[in-house]
Amino acid sequence: MSPIQTVSLSLFRFDSVFDRLWALTQMGAARFSLPRTPGIGFWKLCGSGSGEGFTPVPNTAVYAILATWPDQETAEFQTREGEVWSRYRAKASEDWTVLLATTSARGKWSGQAPFEVDTPSSPGPLAALTRATVKPSRALQFWKHEPAISDMIGRDPNVLFKIGIGEVPLMQQVTFSIWPDTQSMADFARRGGPHAEAIRAVREGGLFAEELYARFSVLGDHGTWEGRRPLSPVTMTRSDMKETA
Repeated sequence: MSPIQTVSLSLFRFDSVFDRLWALTQMGAARFSLPRTPGIGFWKLCGSGSGEGFTPVPNTAVYAILATWPDQETAEFQTREGEVWSRYRAKASEDWTVLLATTSARGKWSGQAPFEVDTPSSPGPLAALTRATVKPSRALQFWKHEPAISDMIGRDPNVLFKIGIGEVPLMQQVTFSIWPDTQSMADFARRGGPHAEAIRAVREGGLFAEELYARFSVLGDHGTWEGRRPLSPVTMTRSDMKETA
């Protein structure tokens, strides 16, 4: 079997003011180190939002690194031992990495299609990622609807994990969520009411200059977030990755 592209999302929390300032400087400085990481493909350095998803208010304590790798072994090694990840981890009070295999993707991110779809959907937890560049002329219209969408996802009892990250505040946003199974995600997507109306207005309003939607099977994770492993409520269906930290 040929190697399957693996996507990693690593989150880091910084407590002190000095560590947060350090993390902010890495949004520029780490851009010179990341391309030299063995095996790395597409990558993005992101800040985070203070809400459940897309949000105009930044969270200065949390930063993220998203990357693609040629296989799971490389992804696991580099997100544990790689220079940039180790540097972040040394300053962070907490970190968590989830590894993913793409099951569907459409759209572009910075003019690229970064995720290779070569994995069928499987039982067990799955992740959803939505990334968009908001048109400056439509930003007010977008932010009129988005808080309702993010709030509903965050309050859904089935969602295992939810965070909003982004490259540029207000204009380039990413929302990432993990669900226990396909049915839970489908039930949320079919829900009506104000939430559905807000989603419809965003999708049909021509608000984005660029957008990408992707779904992933969850391969595994390491580290903790808010003192626990976010995937612990479900049984992982893949055993190729074990926690050794």
